[in-house]
Amino acid sequence: MRNRNIFAGPGIAYVYVSYGIHHLLNVVCEEKGVGSAVLIRALRPVDGTDLMQTRRGRQGDLCNGPGRLTQSLGVGIEHDGLGLTEAPLNIIEGPEPEEEIVATTRIGISRGVELPWRYLLLGEKNVSVRPKTIAGRGLRRGRSTA
Repeated sequence: MRNRNIFAGPGIAYVYVSYGIHHLLNVVCEEKGVGSAVLIRALRPVDGTDLMQTRRGRQGDLCNGPGRLTQSLGVGIEHDGLGLTEAPLNIIEGPEPEEEIVATTRIGISRGVELPWRYLLLGEKNVSVRPKTIAGRGLRRGRSTA
């Protein structure tokens, strides 16, 4: 079953191939047995940009899209099912960004497009598609201040 790891429990990588080309990285976020994950669509490159440029074969557009992100990070199907709290693939807490976190409507899907389930830093250049509408403002650590 290709999607078995989406049911594996929180903190697990769910990686799958989209359109037979791109590996997409999701973070499982619900308890074991509940199929729920967050697609990591983009990130701001801070460290390792030389390696990212080599993997992508270009200087720019390194992580502004889910396929570009996984290519830059070297994430493949072999990472599916791995825990995200230790090597080789981990998510660590960093400083809280100074930019405002906003919720926008979803992109790249045909159902649920009206749902404000896409979160990004306002004005961030490393997103794949600029938001058309902002559904929530001033979001910090899951709470809205607006």
